[in-house]
Formats: sequence, C-alpha cells, structure tokens
Amino acid sequence: MAHYDVFNGDADGICALHQLRLAYPLDSRLVTGVKRDITLLDRVVAQPGDEITVLDISFDKNRTALLALLEGGARIKYFDHHFAGEIPPHPGLETFIDIAPDVCTSLLVDRFLQGRHRIWAVAGAFGDNLHEAARRAAEPLSLSQVQLAALQSLGVCLNYNAYGESVADLYFPPDKLYRLLHPYPDPFAFMAEEDAFRQLQLGYAEDMAKAEGIAPEMATESCALYLLPDAAWSRRVSGSFGNSLARNWPRRAHALLTRRRDGFTVSVRAPLVSPTGADELCRRFESGGGRKAAAGINHLPESMLDEFIAQFRAAWVPPASA
Repeated sequence: MAHYDVFNGDADGICALHQLRLAYPLDSRLVTGVKRDITLLDRVVAQPGDEITVLDISFDKNRTALLALLEGGARIKYFDHHFAGEIPPHPGLETFIDIAPDVCTSLLVDRFLQGRHRIWAVAGAFGDNLHEAARRAAEPLSLSQVQLAALQSLGVCLNYNAYGESVADLYFPPDKLYRLLHPYPDPFAFMAEEDAFRQLQLGYAEDMAKAEGIAPEMATESCALYLLPDAAWSRRVSGSFGNSLARNWPRRAHALLTRRRDGFTVSVRAPLVSPTGADELCRRFESGGGRKAAAGINHLPESMLDEFIAQFRAAWVPPASA
C-alpha cells in the first residue's frame, strides 16, 4: 500500500503537511507544485487500498480526479478552505473543509491535531495573510512579540517561494523546501540554522522593493489594480505584494495582473475589513478560483482585460455610489 501527500506548495500547504507528519510520521510520495498548480490529483496514479492525504487545494477543481481515485479503491482524507461545491458522500472519503474567511488549511490541521504542533499552524496562517487568526491561534503559546514577528516572516517567506509560472521561477521546488523544513519541530531552529530561509528572506526583500516602485494603473477609494511586468521577480512577488497591499489598505480590494506571453495571471485580494467576494469574481473567468478573501485567475487572455477590470470595479463599488 502506498501513501500520497498531495499539497499546495505555499506556506499553508507546507505547514499543514508538516504538522500532520510530525504527529503521524510516514514515508509518503509527495505531489505538489507552484501555488497555482491546484489540479494536483490528476498526477496521482493510485492502486486499490492506497491512501491519499490532500491539503490546501480546491475540492471542486479536483472533483473529477478525486471521484476516479475513490472509484478505483483509494482512500482519501481531504483538508481545505477553498470553495468546494457539493461534497459527495463516499465511504472512502473523509473531509475537513471550512471555507470561512478567517480559516486556512494549517488551522484546520491544527484543529484536527488538537493543537499538537500549533506553532507551525501560526506560521502557516501568517503566510496565508490571516494575521489576526494567526495571533489568536498563538495566544496559548505565550510567545513574545519578537517570536511572533519571526513566525510572520517565516510564513511570508514560505508563501513567497510558491509563486511563479513554473518551478523554474522559484528559489526552491516546494517538495524540496518541505524536506528541508520537515526535520525541524521548532521553527525558530529552522530559521536559525537553515540557509534556505536566509536566501528566501533576501529574495523577498529584493523583489518587494521592485514591486513597491510600481504605481497602480487604476485606484479608487474601494479598489486598485496593478500591472506587473513579464519577469520572474514579478511572478514570484505577486502574492506577497497583494497581501502587503491588502494589509496597508484594508478597506480597498486589490487586483494584480502579471503579464505573460499570452495574457495575464491575476491575483485578487478582497478588502480585509470585509474579506469576501474574491473567489466569486475569479470563478466567473475560466481557470479562476480561490477563497473568499484571496483568489486568482491562472490565465486571463488580453482580449478579456477590459471585461475583468469592469467586473473588478463593479464588485467593489465605492460606498458613496453603492
């Protein structure tokens, strides 16, 4: 019998899996990719009796492959916080899905493990831009403000590493980064001892400095849109820059469109004061999806740019004209 761990390559996916395997160690086959590689169950070829743990990828986007795996005799445990759609009952399927805007997969795993490795859930929540939820989860741990700031930096850097059009854009393939991290039950030891963390810190600082020099193409009281160039650095930093804008302008929605040869990749952040609507907007476009507070479109053709901008502006109408 084989076991597959299928996980999003961002901070939330990595920290969720890390908690599980600290609590329940096993030798598994890792299936992951860049942040936007979300149809990961297509890559799993399982035999009857094989077990699959899925973390932080949309149930709805993996529905066809998931049903085929279940019918083939695999057993699946599914943790996620993205839009799921209808979840079919099946004796081989166990789900832990919560799409509330202040929940991420790391916090769902923490709930499942009853807090056994919560410090990593805190890092995962920070990486998913759920700073208030991260701080609430950390309250029983009695951490100092310096320690919380370090966990925030860790989460942000792990998340930053996941963004790119392909693994070639990243500093580390997500499966390699997970393997570097997994020997460390203590995140502070990982940060102190692992050169990979320092490399991510430096890369993040350099890429964010470039992004912060870009002015918005459009900005109103309620929303702003940025165009980023077709470059590896902008693909890497798009998620982190979107999260930073959301924190700095909590009453404003943000859209970041990163140019690619055949159109754009889109990241959307709902206003932090009302973190809903991002997934609904992005699902109107082919290859779009995500969660209420943060979502994206893998490929927006150039011909649909004006339509996207119109729908983005309409989704967050200024209060005076609502």
